[in-house]
Amino acid sequence: MSSEEVLWVEKYRPSRIDDIIDQDHVKARVKGGMLVSGNIPHLLFFGPPGTGKTTMALAIARELYGDAWRENTLELNASDERGGIAMIREKVKEFAKTMPTVKAPFRLIILDEADNMTPDAQQALRRIMEMYTASVRFILLANYPSGIIEPIQSRCSLFRFSPPLPKDAVLGRLREIASREGVKVTDEALEAIWDISQGDMRKAINTLQAAASFGGVVDEEVVYRALGKVSPTRVRAIITEAVIGDFSKAVKEVASLIRNEGADPLDIIKIIHREVVSATSQLKVPDELKPKAVYIVSEHHYRLLRGSSGELQVYGLLARIRKLLHEGYK
Repeated sequence: MSSEEVLWVEKYRPSRIDDIIDQDHVKARVKGGMLVSGNIPHLLFFGPPGTGKTTMALAIARELYGDAWRENTLELNASDERGGIAMIREKVKEFAKTMPTVKAPFRLIILDEADNMTPDAQQALRRIMEMYTASVRFILLANYPSGIIEPIQSRCSLFRFSPPLPKDAVLGRLREIASREGVKVTDEALEAIWDISQGDMRKAINTLQAAASFGGVVDEEVVYRALGKVSPTRVRAIITEAVIGDFSKAVKEVASLIRNEGADPLDIIKIIHREVVSATSQLKVPDELKPKAVYIVSEHHYRLLRGSSGELQVYGLLARIRKLLHEGYK
């Protein structure tokens, strides 16, 4: 793979615990206690995607083994391996049997998406954790701890990775990456990436790289085009036209978005919802009408999810919001 093809999320993954964004409570417990003493138990990291669980696990491996971290660390994904007993018995057990290649008391197994493992596979894992405590430590990564059986949880120190990552920290990291890659990115584009990722650093970096692949300046329009979506700024203008302007003109523009540009009606309905509740929206929905407006949006959202025509649901929703506001203004 050439340097141009390297995923930025891997290229710019922090290698030191101190460089990981946010999660100070996790960093303090890991660095201040466990790594200093060298007495590391099995660990269970849980929290939403993109909050630093994998990065923290790999940083721990580097701290433990230095340049020899790769040969002393086994990284597996339970989803890729279908979460089965075969993975536990073959790959995990064989790795757990051998001692580290450097002066360290144990080897390390990082098991991502551990909450996707079958109950039988988790029971097999529990037995390996009991049998090979002297030679291996596990770091289990999960979105939800409830997906991990209690016997495994009781053998681990639990660490919660809090969502979402701070906006300033995420945008600061994106600006740093863009600068190092020689990519010009506008503030509006960064705001769009934040709106899409909502604190998921992995998703934010992948979105920036996808947008940068178009070449030229990365602006809001490019960001949404990279994801196959229509710019919310453009959709908001159409919504405003439909509700307080020329309804027929707006309907034609909606039809063009959906039929010619592949816009998802569900995305349009979500933007309508944000416009209805936003205090800065040009619709200026009065507070007393917002509950009714939100209820109308939810009806059309439900109908679309139940299989109704997305295009017709968008038309009907815009017509009802227009009628509600025109009657409310009287």
